[in-house]
Amino acid sequence: MRKEEKQQQLMVGNWRMPVKVQATKAAKAAAAAAGSKKGKKKWSKGKVKDRAEHIVILDQEKYDRILKEVPTYRYISVSVLVDRLKIGGSVARVALAQLERDGVIKAVSKHSTQLIYTRATA
Repeated sequence: MRKEEKQQQLMVGNWRMPVKVQATKAAKAAAAAAGSKKGKKKWSKGKVKDRAEHIVILDQEKYDRILKEVPTYRYISVSVLVDRLKIGGSVARVALAQLERDGVIKAVSKHSTQLIYTRATA
């Protein structure tokens, strides 16, 4: 296209759009250098939750507490025992199986991933 044709395309009615002035190479380089100094964004680590210290070997005190308190719960599951008694999940599963064998609690649902028990009423 010729220069006159380009200028004619820019004209709208009697109004003419201003021609954009190109920055010099030095100005472009300075702008790029100033922008690159910012660096990468620092991602926050978020809130770090403290790791719970659950016991994995039962002592006599904790065993007595399981025998005394758990049969009084209305809803009994592995997660309830882990949360309330601060014991590991494998210890909680063994304790629930033992309490069911003793007839102290009864099973409501025995799915492979979620065991739900309730107190045994006489």
